[in-house]
Amino acid sequence: MSVRRRLRLPRPPRLPRTRKGRRQAVQCVMAVCVLALLPATWLFLTASGRLRTTEDAPRTDVAVVFGAGLWDGEPSPYLAHRLDAAAALYRAGRVRALLVTGDNSRADYDEPDAMRAYLTRHGVPARVVVRDYAGFDTWDSCVRAKKIFGVDRAILVTQGFHVRRAVALCEAAGVTSYGVGVDEPHDVTWYAGGAREVFAAGKAALEAVFRPAPRFLGAREHGIRDALRGGGHP
Repeated sequence: MSVRRRLRLPRPPRLPRTRKGRRQAVQCVMAVCVLALLPATWLFLTASGRLRTTEDAPRTDVAVVFGAGLWDGEPSPYLAHRLDAAAALYRAGRVRALLVTGDNSRADYDEPDAMRAYLTRHGVPARVVVRDYAGFDTWDSCVRAKKIFGVDRAILVTQGFHVRRAVALCEAAGVTSYGVGVDEPHDVTWYAGGAREVFAAGKAALEAVFRPAPRFLGAREHGIRDALRGGGHP
């Protein structure tokens, strides 16, 4: 008895024997590849002309900073770099208020408070830092920025591999957006983030089409309005 029969291994798929069958198989593979690339193409085209640096970002009222994880209660290096860029935008007078959006789904995990504390330690007045505790993913953060905090136009601060998706989703949510992509060394974390974006692009396209409700919406909040009325910049 052969090893294959004893172990009952599945037979490998056979290639089509006819020229027509092989041609159809190639066409099928090409169609799958094209469909897989369409969401990434949509992200690229939507964000085209919308990417800036901290030096040439347009002056606007609000910058949105997306969460990127905590290490022992403090911002992870990637998140700290986002916050550094947001602080630079504020100090340069490019923005007047910062909306920090992240995960606070557990009592022992609070991204927005950690982000605000980091910013205040780096010279940003607490009064201009507004916290969104239900920014569980990029789409939720964009929808809540519009519907809960009344943000119509914003600079989005995140890493370069994520910035196109952030711009495309906030545009779909009704927020006119410009993205500031923070530079990072091309290490394992950077490549992992870039690979993740390939798969996240498909989810983003579905969110832009079907516009699902965020995991938590809640009542309208006036933190951004109050920050701007209170003199958002010295």
